[in-house]
Amino acid sequence: MSPADMVVHPMGLRFMGRMFPCTVGRGGISADKREGDGATPTGVHRIVGMLYRPDRIAPPTDWAMPVLPGDLWSDDSTSDDYNTMVRAPYPFSHEVLRRADPLYDLVILTDWNWPNAVLGRGSAIFMHRWRRPGFPTEGCIGLRPDDLAWIAPRIQRSTRLIVSG
Repeated sequence: MSPADMVVHPMGLRFMGRMFPCTVGRGGISADKREGDGATPTGVHRIVGMLYRPDRIAPPTDWAMPVLPGDLWSDDSTSDDYNTMVRAPYPFSHEVLRRADPLYDLVILTDWNWPNAVLGRGSAIFMHRWRRPGFPTEGCIGLRPDDLAWIAPRIQRSTRLIVSG
């Protein structure tokens, strides 16, 4: 394990010598992640990108990509675009990335089931803002907004998210 790693365990998320409270999926932590189960998958996940709302926050890094109107994430395992960012109009099931609420104002993307998605294995394991303390996500890692803002610019290309069950 590297000092640059983020580690999720029962006490929260550890990164760069600090502990951050976090939430995980409503389905708990699972070694057998499936689409729609609400679980956070165990494993070592690479950080592969970062998204931000340019109308709400400044770019957290020079490699973060802006979330624009019409940006979506495909969660439809019948689509060839499954578990990738797509644009509206999009006829398959998807998540809207540019939300009215601040949940996705800053999103750190992991390589869960990406880039070669296995149909039904689950999509979109992000790190994003939590709704409130203790309130589970749909499988992502939820953090306090100020903690997420502190973490984002400190992520390096070698940073990994390690989730153990």
